[in-house]
Amino acid sequence: MIKVGIIGSTGYAGGELVRLLMGHREAEIVWYGSKSYVDKKYADVYRNMFQIVDEVCMDDNMEALAEQADVIFTATPQGYCASLVNEEILSKARIVDLSADFRIRDVSVYEEWYKIEHKSPQFIGEAVYGLCEINREDVKKARLVANPGCYTTCSILTAYPLAKEGIIDMNTLIVDAKSGTSGAGRGAKLPNLYCEVNENIKAYGVAAHRHTPEIEEQLGYASGERVTISFTPHLVPMNRGILVTEYATLKKDVSQQDVKAIYDAYYGSEQFVRVLDDGVCPETKWVEGSNYTDIGFKIDPRTNRIIMMGALDNLVKGAAGQAIQNMNLMFGLEESEGLRLAPMFP
Repeated sequence: MIKVGIIGSTGYAGGELVRLLMGHREAEIVWYGSKSYVDKKYADVYRNMFQIVDEVCMDDNMEALAEQADVIFTATPQGYCASLVNEEILSKARIVDLSADFRIRDVSVYEEWYKIEHKSPQFIGEAVYGLCEINREDVKKARLVANPGCYTTCSILTAYPLAKEGIIDMNTLIVDAKSGTSGAGRGAKLPNLYCEVNENIKAYGVAAHRHTPEIEEQLGYASGERVTISFTPHLVPMNRGILVTEYATLKKDVSQQDVKAIYDAYYGSEQFVRVLDDGVCPETKWVEGSNYTDIGFKIDPRTNRIIMMGALDNLVKGAAGQAIQNMNLMFGLEESEGLRLAPMFP
């Protein structure tokens, strides 16, 4: 049985980790870390865990946690994991970090976009970018995994096969993304109040969103060239879900069948990426509560562009589910363990 510790267990991603791990046959949570709720019963914070979780919340002492856990999930704000991790901790426990602290290879890029100093750049080189469908073999050997974010997971998976095969002009790539409000976290913020969000849709972080360099870096590895994208996220009044619509100019004369064959070659054997049938567009309601990413596309011959579309649940495949998928790979378990969840509807 894998002993699991969670730092940040009372945030939305941390709460989702708890929910999913309750159904994991090979894992046991030994530490419910929460700086805000120390000594408070976890089930008093999340009442859905009443008579399911009896433990109380503990502090965020990673050194003490490493003595008890085989793996530590850090579902914390940017900068927190980097400020705590050290060689002694990594010698005792593996870490899956759900923040952006180890996702970007160039520390100067990280500091520019996140506006904070990186506290442990010495570990960036060994951290594995935990997008399992792309870096599966590296994840298996890792002791530190940088769990990708929700926007980035959806944006990268949706374009990756065509970027890798040189089908699209990467300098024409535009990513239009929309997210439910849980993507902004559980902290009280004026822009996330009900009256601010309900009956409204708004763009934010325009030309400045901090997930931009992460998407560019990973698609740059895929295409073998420097990538610059236009990325615009939007907030929509729903709890969960990410929908990305990506536009790019075609570099090759390909048919709908040609492109479908490329996607099937990359994702046909993947458990958690579903390439939809011709003419079917991804919808967030068909992935909610699951670890699936649904992908569709349409060629527009009039403009010589392709429209690529992807949908996932930002708290599952975009956060906690992907983290557990990474953990399963790191410990040699079946990749789908604890994640065999059909999407919820309605």
